[in-house]
Amino acid sequence: MATRTSPRAASERPERGPRRRLSVDERREQLIGVALDLFSRRSPDEVSIDDIAAAAGASRPLVYHYFPGKQSLYEAALRRAADELSGRFEEPHEGPLSARLHRVMGRYLDFVDGHGPGFAALLRGGSVSASPWTNAVIDEVRRAAHDQILSHLAVDEPGPRLRLTVRAWIANAEITALEWLEDRSIPREELQLRLVQEFVAALTVTVSQDPALLPAFRGFLAEETPDGPTGRLVAQLTALLADPGVGTTVGRLASGTVW
Repeated sequence: MATRTSPRAASERPERGPRRRLSVDERREQLIGVALDLFSRRSPDEVSIDDIAAAAGASRPLVYHYFPGKQSLYEAALRRAADELSGRFEEPHEGPLSARLHRVMGRYLDFVDGHGPGFAALLRGGSVSASPWTNAVIDEVRRAAHDQILSHLAVDEPGPRLRLTVRAWIANAEITALEWLEDRSIPREELQLRLVQEFVAALTVTVSQDPALLPAFRGFLAEETPDGPTGRLVAQLTALLADPGVGTTVGRLASGTVW
């Protein structure tokens, strides 16, 4: 016997209105977002147009309507990721320098952690989707990071030694992040602090070779606090030098005495 639906039950049933049709720009942005998510969780080589279409709730022909192939969609997703990563190096010029860099490295590692497989495949050059264009986009991110770091150092005319130090540190951050993605044997907080302290150490070496940087370096140290990355590095080095064997050897090296 059929059960009749009461007028009240019918009125309480949730109404499903027609799905809103996405505009051309909205659909394109949706496909880029879905592709970026897939490329972040898997190597680009392992993602197909069918995968992107299924994740977007769209048909394969619809994806091809907006993008001629996976390469063009990959490049659009990479551009979005590059813009996001470049923005993570932006930081207000307030407070101790090492504290600013610590926040920047936190956001950088957030990005690396969230885009692991795609990040690794791109920087290792192991993706068939890599091309001169994709390499140029990554270089843009490196230049943006380079310029941001230099702006925080407040040096009017950065010389070649300082520029080389910043570029080398950015490359070191990339290599370190890739190695960390492999096994994560070092706690992330330790890695974040280590990257900042490595920059401080490299900057110290550079200043020792370029006296023109000394006024800016004095200003940098004057703003640092004991509990910040630089203060903690100084404390660690002081404790290391307090070791009799290390302290004696360092003193001999500093005096130039030959034993």
